[in-house]
Amino acid sequence: MEPHSAAAWLAEAASAAPRQGSGDLLKVVLVVMFLGCILTAWFLLRGYKQKDD
Repeated sequence: MEPHSAAAWLAEAASAAPRQGSGDLLKVVLVVMFLGCILTAWFLLRGYKQKDD
């Protein structure tokens, strides 16, 4: 195995970047996290609502 220089590694990583795709898993994780934050905020803030009967 030959040692690779940093410049060669960086050039290889840059050329491989367009082949990686759109990152579907990252998109799903971000959407689920966003919806989870909204649901958690709604659940917590619901308890602070005071009923004036």
